[in-house]
Amino acid sequence: MGKVIAVCTSPARGTQKENVHKATLRVDYGVEGDAHAGNWHRQVSLLSYDKVQAFNARGAAVKDGAFGENLLVDGFDFARLPVGTRLGCGEVLLEITQIGKQCHHGCEIFQRMGDCIMPREGVFARVLHGGEIAEGDEMHLVYKVGIITASDKGSMGEREDLSGPAIAERLPNDYQVVCTEIVPDDRAQLAEAMRRMCDEQGCNLVLTTGGTGFAPRDVTPEATQDVIDRAVPGIAEAIRAYSMQFTSRAMLSRGTSGIRGRTLIVNLPGSPKAVRESMDAFIDVIGHGLRLLLNTDGECART
Repeated sequence: MGKVIAVCTSPARGTQKENVHKATLRVDYGVEGDAHAGNWHRQVSLLSYDKVQAFNARGAAVKDGAFGENLLVDGFDFARLPVGTRLGCGEVLLEITQIGKQCHHGCEIFQRMGDCIMPREGVFARVLHGGEIAEGDEMHLVYKVGIITASDKGSMGEREDLSGPAIAERLPNDYQVVCTEIVPDDRAQLAEAMRRMCDEQGCNLVLTTGGTGFAPRDVTPEATQDVIDRAVPGIAEAIRAYSMQFTSRAMLSRGTSGIRGRTLIVNLPGSPKAVRESMDAFIDVIGHGLRLLLNTDGECART
């Protein structure tokens, strides 16, 4: 969780941004009243407040907006976040499009200090949903979710998918479904759908439903094992343990979970009721794991 320290704009390019304390952000445009807004990939610039503080500790004495940032935010190390990361602030939704930019060595800060932090610490974003941002507003990560339903009949349009929508309904507000697929119970096709959501669509979390039982074509766990880099057995164990209070058949689920790159993949059962019960077992906990994958959370040490 972060906090907006300053909201800065400049009326013309080549002039220093100044703190205007609040502003309206428009979809596919940027900050109203800012010269750098427009229909391009660098609609909004963001900078970490602690990086500016550290720079000022060297005697720089720069003011808010001096690096060209629109939003100065405490609590985030923006440069560590991958391109595609989404950030929410009130009604506003941003997606990071670029990390850093080339510094103009003629800039006043570089000439005076021999250094400028914007090229390595600043990030740029596009506006996916507009609204107003003001000093003091909270900013948070918004996790991109992909949902895969494994179903032969569903993929042929012979059965309505009720479990995929049940997953979407159970997600907290800071989880946003960005892609859904209904895939046959085929190991290769399921694995390819997972790879696509992880590698191309940049999902932070991929949830599958169906194909975790004993039937010959229940191959979702095998497809998952084909694509993950690291197993996370605790999530699947927690789901089974939690579900046992509702039905002893929960022990027959072969669902697994694991990590591919920076994406967590979790297998869920096939029925809408079992999906809801399974999500109740882990959805309030995995945020810490997703933040670790994004390098925004530290390891917890209990004493």
